[in-house]
Formats: sequence, C-alpha cells, structure tokens
Amino acid sequence: MTTDAADDRTATSKSQLAYEWLRDRIVTHRFTPGYRLVLSQLATELGVSTVPVREAVRRLEAEGLVTYEKNVGAQVALVDEGEYVTTMQTLAVVEGAATGFSAPLLTAEDLAKARAINQRMRDSLEHFDPRRFTELNEEFHSVLFLRCPNEHMTDLVRRGWSRLRMLRDSTFSFVPGRAVQSVAEHDHLMHLIETGADPVDIELAARKHRTATLDAFLDSQHPPRES
Repeated sequence: MTTDAADDRTATSKSQLAYEWLRDRIVTHRFTPGYRLVLSQLATELGVSTVPVREAVRRLEAEGLVTYEKNVGAQVALVDEGEYVTTMQTLAVVEGAATGFSAPLLTAEDLAKARAINQRMRDSLEHFDPRRFTELNEEFHSVLFLRCPNEHMTDLVRRGWSRLRMLRDSTFSFVPGRAVQSVAEHDHLMHLIETGADPVDIELAARKHRTATLDAFLDSQHPPRES
C-alpha cells in the first residue's frame, strides 16, 4: 500500500469517526436543536483536524440533521418544525394572557427587576451567546407574569417553555438579529405596564412579541425565492 493510499484511508476513517460521534450526539439530544457546531472546538475534542469534521458536518447536512446559515455557521437542525410552530403559537396566547392578568398586580420591585434583566440582555448583544440570551429572556418574561392569579394558566406557560427546550437549543441561534428587536419590544411592554395600559393591550403586545420571534424564525427557514 502506498503512503498516499494509507493517508486517504486514515482521512476516511477520521471522517467516519467524526460523523458517527456527531450523529450520536444529535440523535440522543446531547447536542440539542439550534446547538452551534464550531468546527475548531469539535476537532479539538475529537483530536483531529477540522477537515474530517467539516466532511462529517456536510454529510449530516445532507441528511437534514444539520443546517448552515450565513453569518451563523453550522448548527443542529430543528427536529420538528411543525411542532415548534404550534408550540410557539400556543405559548403566545397563554403567555400573553398570563402577562395581561399579571400586569396590574406587579410591584415596583418586580418592574425594577424586569428592567434590570432586560438591560443585561441589551449588554449581552455585544458578545452574543444565544443560549444565555434565551435564559435571560425566560427570566424577564417570568417576572412579567409572576403575579398572574390563574395558576393553571402559568402552568401552561411553563409547560410550553419546557416543550420548546426539547425542540431547540435557542431560536436566537437561528435568527440572532431578532435579539435586538426583542430587547426593544421588552422596553415597549414595560412602558405599557408602567403607564397603566389596559391589560388587554398588554396581553396583545405580549402575544405579538412572541409571534414576531416565530415569524422571524420561519422567514429564516423559508427565505423568498429570487425571481
């Protein structure tokens, strides 16, 4: 066997190893939907160069398990887009209603806490981490519906969040540009609450805020075709 043939066989085996290793972590949800696949980090963990990792990622992309977005890179694909859409639509309704019921009962301390969290979200935009941004986003919204007197409704909201975590790592991994708009919409929600707006208007604003994220995601997954 020539040296070149041996090198080719070694490269192929490394690519296969990387493929099997990545695929296992995706299908077992250790790498959740939206998880960014940074080639250099994966190569270091596997003890190989980035070449076999890149080849493995391309194979997984062909299988639909990985997607590639410009300015974002490779990431684990959303498992079930239909379920994600229906979960987001449901969450928009129940979270919006819970926020509307809660708004008149929020204290000055609650509002200050929400403002502080949103400021942390704004500060994080410079060195954006989608997963951390999502965690802060949940903290922010949990404050806004904290005082909702309907425990069944808040339970439905938390169930919706749990289902989303099973479906994707972070929507903001797919649409990082949405994060800036989200922070601005949080400011608008806070303004409505602090100025004593009608709870129905607050509910609708919270619902629109959630569906705007869904719309941004769908636009990223199905861009309009060039004519």
